Amino acid sequence: MRKISPREAKRLMQRMGLNMTTLDVSEVILKACDKEIIIENPEVTVLDVQGQKIFQVMGGKIFERTVKRKVTIPEEDVLLVAQQANVSLEEARAALEQTNGDLAQAILLLSQR
Repeated sequence: MRKISPREAKRLMQRMGLNMTTLDVSEVILKACDKEIIIENPEVTVLDVQGQKIFQVMGGKIFERTVKRKVTIPEEDVLLVAQQANVSLEEARAALEQTNGDLAQAILLLSQR
């Protein structure tokens, strides 16, 4: 099997409808439901195949960090917890935020104080 020069490889790829370019990227962040993967100083290559783009990320330092999702608490829940635990709306909202929106846990938490 003979070796193909980079120039020949580029011509062959263009004949097949492939186009490959390199991007100058300082950071890539992949976001999942519960974490983020951060890749610093990676080599990013874009392969364009008949209108579809494929991104290839290589190398770099990899860091992971967990993401705490913000829970939206309906006003009705705040009112219910405040009435059941006999506390102010602010205290009820704080308890719901602390328990990630769990009504029963918030009421128990406030009742134990």
